[in-house]
Formats: sequence, structure tokens, C-alpha cells
Amino acid sequence: MSIQTNLQHIKSTLPENVTLVAVSKTKPVSDLMQAYEAGQRIFGENKIQEMVEKWEQMPKDIQWHMIGHVQTNKVKFMAPFVSLIHGVDSLKLLQEISKQAHKNNRVIDCLLQVHIADEETKFGFDEEELEILLNSTEFQEMKNIRILGLMGMATFTDNQEKIKQEFTHLKAIFDSIQMQSVPTLNFSTLSMGMSGDYKLAIECGSNMIRVGSSIFGSR
Repeated sequence: MSIQTNLQHIKSTLPENVTLVAVSKTKPVSDLMQAYEAGQRIFGENKIQEMVEKWEQMPKDIQWHMIGHVQTNKVKFMAPFVSLIHGVDSLKLLQEISKQAHKNNRVIDCLLQVHIADEETKFGFDEEELEILLNSTEFQEMKNIRILGLMGMATFTDNQEKIKQEFTHLKAIFDSIQMQSVPTLNFSTLSMGMSGDYKLAIECGSNMIRVGSSIFGSR
């Protein structure tokens, strides 16, 4: 199956309100261009250096999403162009994004990463930390970031019931924050679901999915 066929197949099954992020990490520009020619405009990378190199080589109407764990010292490299940063997991990182966005006369869109999985290796805020962050003065004073919603990754398991439980939990957190109407938030995006579990994620309320191997083939 070609990249184009894979893309068309996935897009044909998605509800209208769901945004597809094509996870293109480790893939060559030629593969990304095949997806681009098939109409895909949103690509997700997990290494800033690789994303910068691809951004330099590819058409400028592409939206680049940073989906991996972000180190504060690398933010400056993507600040001029990144469209959305998915994995924001600390106040320190938010402050750095805001600082670099300010230097580039931009407001950078971000998602706050929530830790919903069992694995210790996954990053993210827990509910209490999230609450503290959103109500903090430091957060409310940052003018060059816009928080669009939440992102989460389920436990890596075949147990569908467990994954469903974690996704449902994240959707509940998302809904409760949305209802609080914090003035600095523009809560509309819930990014959860990857190649193996995106259909379940959509059932649980996701409206942004990150799909790589189902489009580009396995790494």
C-alpha cells in the first residue's frame, strides 16, 4: 500500500471534527512529500533538529507539530515556525516557550501533557499539578503562549479496556477544565490516539490523532 493510499484510507474513516497529525519522525523528506502531494499539511516530529531540517526543505504551508518530549534548551530552534507543541509538561518549559515566542513576535500554541498511563517513563502533569499551574500567577502572566487543550498517551498494552479507561479519564479532565472558563485558555483540542488505538481514542472524545506507521509503514 502506498503512502497516498494509506492516507486516503485513514482520512475516509475519520469524523469531520478530528485532525490528523501525520507522524513523520525518522522518515525521509521524499516520504513526507508523498503525503504532502496527497493533501496532508500537518506533520508531527519528535526531535527538534530533524523538524528544523525538514522545515527548511519543505513547502511553507505545512504546519509542524512537536509531539516528543521537549528540552528547554532546544525551544529556540523551533520557535520561529512551530505550529503546535503537544508535550508541554512543566511550568519551566512553558516559560521558555513564551520567552522564545516573544523574541520571534509570535504566540505559540501548546497542549499540556497529562500523565494518564501506568508507565513511569511517560511525562506529564497529574490532575493536581494541572490545577495548580492553571491557577498560578506565572501562568496567567505569560502572553506569548496559547493553551489549546490537552495531550495524553495511554499505557502501551493490548488491554483495550485499560486504554479506554485512561482515555475516558483524560476526556473527563479536559471537560472539567473547559467548564472552568479560565480567561487565558482557548480549550478546544484533545490530542490522544496513535496508530494502534486512535479509533478507540476518537470514541472516547479525541479530536486530534497522531498517526505514523499506519501512513508511512513501520519504522
